[in-house]
Amino acid sequence: MARRLVEALGVVLVAATLAFVLLHGAPGDAGSALGEGVNPATRAAFRAREEVERPLPAQYATWLGRLARGDLGWSTWQQRPVADMLAEALPHTLRLVGSALAVSLLLGVAVGRWQGARAGTRSERAVGTVLLVLYALPEFWVALVLLTVVAQRGQWLPAGGAESELAPYLSSGARLLDRARHLVLPVCSLAVVAVAVVARVQRGAMRDALAHPFAACARAQGVPERRVRALAWRAALLPVLTLGGLYLPALATGAVFVERIFAWPGVGRLLVGGVDARDAALVAGTVVLGSALTALGAALADVARLLADPRLRER
Repeated sequence: MARRLVEALGVVLVAATLAFVLLHGAPGDAGSALGEGVNPATRAAFRAREEVERPLPAQYATWLGRLARGDLGWSTWQQRPVADMLAEALPHTLRLVGSALAVSLLLGVAVGRWQGARAGTRSERAVGTVLLVLYALPEFWVALVLLTVVAQRGQWLPAGGAESELAPYLSSGARLLDRARHLVLPVCSLAVVAVAVVARVQRGAMRDALAHPFAACARAQGVPERRVRALAWRAALLPVLTLGGLYLPALATGAVFVERIFAWPGVGRLLVGGVDARDAALVAGTVVLGSALTALGAALADVARLLADPRLRER
């Protein structure tokens, strides 16, 4: 666990440093985001207050010292602490990404298990072709199609936001239903591609497990084929569990575009706004949070593998 913690801190530090350096190395600075109509004196005062004229190593040392104390800095875009902004947006992103991950794992494992048990049949090849097409679709394109067809033309589901304007005045059950309706389209936008990825990994692992000597031995002992498939499925879960932990940050990356399209008040939407406003503190804080989620996902995947396979606990 100590080694894992050191590795996680290294990942967070490297990712945040790259974001800090790249953002400061790009043309312009925070003063450029004020617009062209701002008085030059006001712009100069703003740059002096934000210390953008200091050398980059000095700015980085100051930022790193604040980060070590848990201070993510001050947002020049919204004039608020970055930590407060991320604390407000993170629950929305976790709800979106967590729901998409759960849907992806449940559907992907079910489809992949069915494919692995029926490899080579026409129906399995047809499903594999559909999954390959879904795998090639980018999340933002799926989100735009769902927004246009389902929300704008069909008006079957809300087009954006985490809840309606009247949600605070609804009962608990009605407000929960309202939030669920707003969650459907963003989750589908993320889960469509993820289901295809999980299903393809589960299919390959299932086929390998059914071809393993333990499956042949079980059949030779008269174990029913349904039981053999159940045993093979448990062994085939290990790659999927690893993928599920590592796919958490990938879903969060896709959520950056999905949140912008559906006006979802999450971390991804903050990140896009911070980049537009040249808000280095907000962008760096978002990257720190994202890399921490990556390390957390890898750790959770390791724990899930240990729970699923007792042999790993004996090593």
